[in-house]
Amino acid sequence: MFECPSRASASTLVRPELGLPVLPKWYERVVHRVRGYQQAAYRSLIEPRQLRRVLANVHKLDNELEVASQEQLLRQVAECKQCVAIDGYDSQSLATAFSLIREMSGRSLGMKHFDSQLLGGWYLFQGRVAEMATGEGKTLTATLPVAAAAMAGIPVHVITVNDYLSKRDCDEMSPLYHALGLSVGCIEPGMGPDERRQIYACDIVYCTNNELVFDYLKDFLILKEAPDVMHRFAERLKGNSRLDRELMMRGLHYAIIDEADSICMDEARTPLIISANNPSNDTETIMYTQALSIAAQLKDTAHYTCYEKIKQIEFNDAGEDLIDDLASSLGAYWVGRVRRYELVRQALTAQLFFIRDRHYLVRDEKIQIIDEHTGRVMADRSWEKGLHQLLEVKEGCATTASRETLAKVSYQRFFRRYRFFAGMTGTAKEVKQEFWDIYQKQVIAVPTHHSLKRLYLGEKLMASRELQLQEIVAAVRKVVEKGRSVLIGTSTVGASEGVAKALHEAGLSAQLLNAKQDHLEADIVADAGQSGRITIATSMAGRGTDIKLCPDVERNGGLHVILSELQDAGRIDRQLAGRCARFGDPGSVELIVSLDDEWLCDSWMRPWLMLCIRFSWGQRLGLGLMRYAQKRLERRHSKMRYQLLKTDEQKGETLAFTQGSL
Repeated sequence: MFECPSRASASTLVRPELGLPVLPKWYERVVHRVRGYQQAAYRSLIEPRQLRRVLANVHKLDNELEVASQEQLLRQVAECKQCVAIDGYDSQSLATAFSLIREMSGRSLGMKHFDSQLLGGWYLFQGRVAEMATGEGKTLTATLPVAAAAMAGIPVHVITVNDYLSKRDCDEMSPLYHALGLSVGCIEPGMGPDERRQIYACDIVYCTNNELVFDYLKDFLILKEAPDVMHRFAERLKGNSRLDRELMMRGLHYAIIDEADSICMDEARTPLIISANNPSNDTETIMYTQALSIAAQLKDTAHYTCYEKIKQIEFNDAGEDLIDDLASSLGAYWVGRVRRYELVRQALTAQLFFIRDRHYLVRDEKIQIIDEHTGRVMADRSWEKGLHQLLEVKEGCATTASRETLAKVSYQRFFRRYRFFAGMTGTAKEVKQEFWDIYQKQVIAVPTHHSLKRLYLGEKLMASRELQLQEIVAAVRKVVEKGRSVLIGTSTVGASEGVAKALHEAGLSAQLLNAKQDHLEADIVADAGQSGRITIATSMAGRGTDIKLCPDVERNGGLHVILSELQDAGRIDRQLAGRCARFGDPGSVELIVSLDDEWLCDSWMRPWLMLCIRFSWGQRLGLGLMRYAQKRLERRHSKMRYQLLKTDEQKGETLAFTQGSL
């Protein structure tokens, strides 16, 4: 079919009927990366002059605006809106918009943007990922590109990782947007379609990534009836106003993504699925009970091989024979060979890989999923392929109806559908190459305004969980006696409750913040900076949480953070450490982990480490192994994201001829 390429064109294949070169995928990726490096080198030469010019123009205009009256300022805002709506932005008009936003922020919020925030806003307006150190004011920085785009009449979405941060940022920044004559709203869980439609009609919309994607999928299901513009126009001519009446969003125009590495990378591996209930019946409950009963009779290695790292189970011949024998008298559903193996495999998955108070919790006799990235409950969400129902039977809850998938999309595919988006985070340098390969976004480090006063007090590896808890209790007592506050980070609900129990037995009172207390988050965070306060939190407190210190705590050394476990990525550990020493405040961090941590539970080195843990080199060896395991997991997740990108590209090529496909 293809001609053999010559030596001079060994990297291409020629399709003779078209006469066009077909480049291999690996070659396209190499060229793509080289172009990224060339663009970065070019920008490093050109941008410093542009940035100096923009900052100089902003400060020059700022001196004039400070003496202007409110009426004069509003008149200039109106003139700027009219100008950019007609001609768009150039460097001068952008500097004017930033100056107006900065001055209005000082008058409405009592905060004016620092130079580092102006630089961050400029990078965001260029469509890049701005890496700003924790505590540098990313929320205020985002108002510059957000308000500038909204002033030009572009609908803007500000996307955050959880509902608490979305509501908080919207409430705090609303006075600025209202002063500029812009409408703003926040999408919250439990809102109806009409209420959501009104908020999406605002100039600026604050929302979480989950709420946004599911609203998009709901609109997609409506638009499947008329997948393109001509079909929709024909429906309007026929008098069908349902499409216009039921759609919630105005499209995907411009977005600023807060904590971009969490949303675009960590959560990118999980597809977003919208589904409908199938009719429920008692037969399914009996079937799931039977599947769990069969799974309980199977033994590891004897009947199946368990691949814990990738959460997969493979049956051997003995296991398949036993399943066939046990299922032979269970009814018609078990006749199909593939069906019964898959059902038992899902039952084993529910028993072995999904742990209560880690992956889910039982509340009001219902299974509620815990988001592994944010530590929060994902209400009204369920696992697919019968897994959710198996967990309900396992925990003795009422069985819900199975669900049929109607539409699904990955975050990687969804965000590339925006006409323009940018991101900001405190931890992006580790995944900067992925940002370029997947989203064509360059990561830029923004210099800090405040000098960092965070102290790192070292790392400790204990021989057991009991010794680790004793060390944590001793460290907490020492810090509290100095009049400081403490934040202890854990990875699961169960682990946080274990630390709380150890502190309680030692006579220390602590406040828990996990998926079970998510409704008290604002109150708990507000008090976490008080003198002597001890807060134990899962990853809920790892991103965006701003703990305000009382004067006594600030004088005595600030907030002290204890990392009791390593997370899936070093970036998440850095985020938790970033809860202290914000805005130039003092603070300290230490790591206290144990050999019982899951990072080393299967390591062949563990027995040897038990012998040499008392020596400093044994400590370094154990911590080095844990860091190595963490890096391996990060690389595995990175490969999964690249594989998802490849799958999305193949799907796009395969379905390119269809209309309205995701």
